[in-house]
Amino acid sequence: MATSVDRDHRAESRDAQQVTRVDIVVPVFNEAHVLVDRITALHHYLRDHFPFAWRITIVDNASTDETWKAAQFLSAQYPRVAAVHLDRKGRGRALRAAWTASDAEVVAYMDVDLSTDLDALLPLVAPLLSRHSDVAIGSRLSPGSRVVRGPKREFVSRTYNRILRLVLHAQFHDAQCGFKALRSDVARVLLPTVEDNNWFFDTELLVLAQRNGLRIAEVPVDWVDDPDSRVDIVATAVEDLKGVWRLSRSFWFRSDAVPLGAVARPEPPVGTGGELVRFVAVGAVCTALYLAGFLLLQGVVGPYWANALSLTATMVINTSAHRRFTFGRRGAGSRKREYLRAAGVHAAGLLLTTAALVVLDACSPAPSVAAEALVLAVASTLASALRFVLMPAWVFRDRGPTTEESR
Repeated sequence: MATSVDRDHRAESRDAQQVTRVDIVVPVFNEAHVLVDRITALHHYLRDHFPFAWRITIVDNASTDETWKAAQFLSAQYPRVAAVHLDRKGRGRALRAAWTASDAEVVAYMDVDLSTDLDALLPLVAPLLSRHSDVAIGSRLSPGSRVVRGPKREFVSRTYNRILRLVLHAQFHDAQCGFKALRSDVARVLLPTVEDNNWFFDTELLVLAQRNGLRIAEVPVDWVDDPDSRVDIVATAVEDLKGVWRLSRSFWFRSDAVPLGAVARPEPPVGTGGELVRFVAVGAVCTALYLAGFLLLQGVVGPYWANALSLTATMVINTSAHRRFTFGRRGAGSRKREYLRAAGVHAAGLLLTTAALVVLDACSPAPSVAAEALVLAVASTLASALRFVLMPAWVFRDRGPTTEESR
């Protein structure tokens, strides 16, 4: 007589023959001590609560313990669990290999520690299956999320994501949560453009998706830190910062537009590349105008008033040019707010250049006009560096993220 276990196994074997809609990849490295328990828990949750045809793909990332044997055991035990072995480490490499080979409609991944509450899985993949969105991420930093973790990891995570927003203009909240998904057709287009194969893989994928106009759904999650986590936070942070620097350098001189074909959205975002080149060009012209105005007015109203008047006049020109050419803003909707914020940055520049004149007067009772112009040129360059930081992060910052937040 067949037991209930045999009947369940046969039923699952029949279900496994269905077209897989969601392929959940779990990359692992030396996780033999927890792999069976964690994958079994994930399997039972999906079997009992997940309404779409699914598959779990375990990717062994060149483990040196018994992880591969445990993965093979699970694959033999459960028809809807597959196992893949790679000879080289790298989470990005594991995801690239599994996602590229998958025949599912949506490919996802989660960390083996199951730190993210699995009830967030359905909200994660639903906007992808409906084709409302192209990429979906779990976010521990979005309103509505509940997170339990130590202050060190909290500080590192928030700092890193703030750097992404400041340097790469990221509009998503959490790049590092190990709980993401994307449509397979989108993956086939984007994956060849992602260079990193390790921890920075996630960030690079998300930034490229955003810069090419794809829609990112962001799902608040409940997340509990795994005390057994063996991630080297310092080494990972250094690797991530190197990746941020590499991407920022590439974006300065090119837009990184990817030929998206059928997965392209009708209206990709404006101003997705070359910001530094345009910023420097506008800044150079405005600095030249500022110094010319100072030299013309210095003999009439004195150096301090000449500096204030010339800097204020060029501030208006600078803000208008950056608004139109550097950041691609059009229309009057947010113009007043942006000019008010630019006035705040201008006040800081005025304080800096005035302080430079004061210091010059203190060092030399009767400085030459050439010396004043030189000192102001240096101070103006420092003010321009301040503008480069504050303009994308504050002056021309959007009121809210363009990512879609699913609640």
